[in-house]
Amino acid sequence: MTVPAKPSVEEQGVMFSALQPIYNALVREFVIDVAECPVEEGFSATTESLRQADDWYQQVDAQIQVHQLRQFLQTTPLANEVALRHLLVHHMQKTAKSTSDRDKTDFLLVQYFSLCAPSGLEDADVDLDYVAQVLEPVLGPQQPKLPAWLGQLEVIMQTAARSKRLSELLHSGSLEQGRKLKTQNAARYFDPAAMVAFARFSFMIRRIFFRLMHDDLNAIQDGLRELERRGVATIDCRRAQFSADEPIARLRMICQSWKVMFHAEYSSGQPLRMLVDLRAAVDDALQSGARKAPLAKGAAASAKSVMPAKK
Repeated sequence: MTVPAKPSVEEQGVMFSALQPIYNALVREFVIDVAECPVEEGFSATTESLRQADDWYQQVDAQIQVHQLRQFLQTTPLANEVALRHLLVHHMQKTAKSTSDRDKTDFLLVQYFSLCAPSGLEDADVDLDYVAQVLEPVLGPQQPKLPAWLGQLEVIMQTAARSKRLSELLHSGSLEQGRKLKTQNAARYFDPAAMVAFARFSFMIRRIFFRLMHDDLNAIQDGLRELERRGVATIDCRRAQFSADEPIARLRMICQSWKVMFHAEYSSGQPLRMLVDLRAAVDDALQSGARKAPLAKGAAASAKSVMPAKK
């Protein structure tokens, strides 16, 4: 696979000018202590001005975590196709790349692919050739082939795709295995073949995650409506780190807020575990009600049989 060429002086000037509004917004959003951006309107690209601009962008990069960049880019109107392309080139052209640069590049590749790919894209269409074609503006023309050391990615994706519930996906370890491969092969990540393969993997895992996450949220909301129909006002949600008598109305509002929160992040963190445990708590409440109903009818019949007959 070919390696994208280093941008020329003019191209770097265009890139730094395009990144200026995004980085200024990041500085404001996360209150980063840094001097004013040296890239202003009418920026003239020279060796010295590019060095000063690069130094400033590197200072901001060092203080921005990948989760902050993810949060910002998924909520700002500045994150269009051109901006994402410049962000990718900026991180990939660095001579010394940190773990943070790798994680940011990994996220940006998936975000760029998600933005450029059609919304109705079928899972079967997301092969290496198609991913390489969409990523060509940032990685250059490619003839993709899965590196031998990444053969396990396909196995991990197949395992994840078989998950029927979000709890199964988390317990399968697919998210952790993918991250482990990136960590163990950090020196080879920026090979274009690896970036295409990881972009495809991350996109598919993200798609599976969101599909199962929405299924869980919908199942919880359907269960809460059914419990309300039965006259239940509260349920025991201690396993999900809520109270023993959690109001159903509050749980419904929490589910709505989670739809927004999980849209920007997928991981095996605490909020996600709470979602999985909440579905289990709602399932338990539904099953408990189903068990109690026949018992209650049987108790009523027994009481009636022992009552003295009315004269």
